[in-house]
Parts: sequence; structure tokens; C-alpha cells
Amino acid sequence: MPVAQSELEARLKAAFPEADIVVEDLAGDGDHYKAYISDAGFAGMPKVRQHQKVYAALSDIMGGALHALALETRAP
Repeated sequence: MPVAQSELEARLKAAFPEADIVVEDLAGDGDHYKAYISDAGFAGMPKVRQHQKVYAALSDIMGGALHALALETRAP
């Protein structure tokens, strides 16, 4: 079963409570999303590590209910 956009946003906000987060449903199917995350905790961290932190927060649904997630992460 696909992941609802609201559920994905809630999971990301729980994992990154101080972050500015925007989630887009790219295909309208609940399977392909893009997330923009700006979090002070990413400061000084390489992009790969930023993305690893996001994927870790969603590890239970990545590759299953959530098929694809494009990320744009940064520190404010």
C-alpha cells in the first residue's frame, strides 16, 4: 500500500522537528515523492550523510510502501 503524503510529512517532521520540510508527490501515485528538508542539524555534514539520516528515519517503509524518494537537503 502506498504512503500518504501526510504520513510521509509527519514522519519527517517527527524525525527532524526543527526542520523546514516540503514534500511533493511526483507521480500522484503515493509511491514517488520529493522532499525538501532544511535543518540546522545538517550543518557541516556532507550531502551523503544528510541523505543517510533521512533514509534512516524512513527505513521501515523505504523500498516497500515508499518506492522512491528524491531528496534536497541543506542547512539553513
